[in-house]
Amino acid sequence: MSDATPTHGVIDNPWHRLREFTDARIGLGRAGTSLPTRRSLEFQLAHARAQDAVHLPLDVEALCRDLDGLKTGQSIHRLHSRAADRETYLQRPDLGRRLDEASRERLAETDDAPRPAVDLAIAVVDGLSSLAVQQNVPPFLEALTQALAEDDQDWSLAPLTVVEQGRVAIGDEIGEGLNARAVLVLIGERPGLSSPDSLGLYLTWGPRVGLNDAARNCISNVRPAGFVFDEASRRLMYLLREARARGLSGVQLKDRTQDDVIASSGSVQNFLTS
Repeated sequence: MSDATPTHGVIDNPWHRLREFTDARIGLGRAGTSLPTRRSLEFQLAHARAQDAVHLPLDVEALCRDLDGLKTGQSIHRLHSRAADRETYLQRPDLGRRLDEASRERLAETDDAPRPAVDLAIAVVDGLSSLAVQQNVPPFLEALTQALAEDDQDWSLAPLTVVEQGRVAIGDEIGEGLNARAVLVLIGERPGLSSPDSLGLYLTWGPRVGLNDAARNCISNVRPAGFVFDEASRRLMYLLREARARGLSGVQLKDRTQDDVIASSGSVQNFLTS
């Protein structure tokens, strides 16, 4: 492949036209033997945004106000992992997977009667991108709440929980403590250089402490520029219904919502060769 004609010292790469299909850094061109200044500055900005997403604290007060405004009818419990601060959280992933003692006691605050079983517990966890949680959890939960209300099946919900310094597996302890048949963890994903605001959804049937990631189904990259909220909610509802019918989740539960699309796209040509 030959490069295009230089413009102001920058030689364009003909592959740049593929950037309309992806945020990946492809076809950037060159200036001499280096990246063009503009592309280099864009990379530095993206790297700074990714770092900010990891270290920016979750504004729990603002998030709880937004969630309360959804009027889901669920109370909100604020919890914390065993990682006391961000530095500990980043260095000790194991502490982010368990609740601290005060949070465990908060979940257990009921009368002496056994806690009634519910279908689903939803845990909002800051994870590695508070930005993703702050921006994307309220609109996604609004879409999910509507989908649950309109579903043919009835879904009973546990109180909503918001967890600081948490990782995915902390949902197992929450689901078990709330006597939920399934737990859904909404968590900020590890930021990419083009996606500092990516939200991940992790569904686990029969949550209990000690499960590994093979027991979970994941829907990733939920954000306006990625997997949009209504579509992510639709996929999740499929997995929820299948998990309930089969009594399982994870590697044994396949997402088949795209089977019809794949079957009907057999005649579509590769855009690189068309």
